[in-house]
Amino acid sequence: MPKIELNTIIDSSLDICFDLSTSIDLHKISTAHTGEEAIDGKCSGLITLGESVTWKATHFGVSQKLTSTITKYSRPYHFRDEQTKGIFKSFSHDHSFNAVGGKVLMTDVFRFESPMGIAGRLFNKFILTAYLTRLLTERNNIIKTYAESQLWKTVLPEKDAAILLHETPG
Repeated sequence: MPKIELNTIIDSSLDICFDLSTSIDLHKISTAHTGEEAIDGKCSGLITLGESVTWKATHFGVSQKLTSTITKYSRPYHFRDEQTKGIFKSFSHDHSFNAVGGKVLMTDVFRFESPMGIAGRLFNKFILTAYLTRLLTERNNIIKTYAESQLWKTVLPEKDAAILLHETPG
């Protein structure tokens, strides 16, 4: 099973980074180039434990639907989303957040399995792993940009923004 691991250092708080990562609205911004839209389940705001979202997007010229569910959730340190329906044979995506030297180390570990046996494994090796790495890197860069500026206020709900300002650890 292929595994992609990415580390991103962000000059912000754990709370802001975590909430941006669970924001359906920021996800839409970060994947706009794929035409990705939330079409069922949690379609805006912050997703949390037990909630699902179904995404519709175009990848490799093919329109696809994928449903994922938050199966683990420990705010503001970790959450996992896993495919419950979609084109992959399986996938799980762990998002971890650790305070390091006044900054946040955001770590993504994305494991996936494609259908179609050996053809799927060859597709993973020569095309899909690099493609998914680029998508995740772009998404992380957008999270970083929003977290390190005042842009986070444009996607986090007003009440959550006020809570974040009071919960941020010193």
